[in-house]
Amino acid sequence: MARSGAARRPGPDDAPRRTPGAGREAVALDRVIHERVRLGIVSALAAGGELTFTELRDLLRTTDGNLSVHARRLEEAGYVSCTKAFVDRVPQTGYRLTPAGRRALERYLDHMEALIRATRAR
Repeated sequence: MARSGAARRPGPDDAPRRTPGAGREAVALDRVIHERVRLGIVSALAAGGELTFTELRDLLRTTDGNLSVHARRLEEAGYVSCTKAFVDRVPQTGYRLTPAGRRALERYLDHMEALIRATRAR
């Protein structure tokens, strides 16, 4: 249940907002993905398929708590899915990039490429 007055979290189908800029429209960065650890998570999942919590933590060189917070934020946005299972009686959490997460990453990368092209053209 949403708290009264709480900011709405972006969902998987929320398109980046367009803001006017110098006679043309610029697309705002997806703030969910733009954060360093979250960008690392979606990039690793895009390249590696399903990864465990431990694999992501070690790959990104972050703490359990930090990874947990960022992974949950991506899950809430619908960008990653989380599965929990037991492997040899040990709990294991796995993460996958969802189709919405892949689309969001593609939009983000397209935007960054456009920024690079525009910067180099000057």
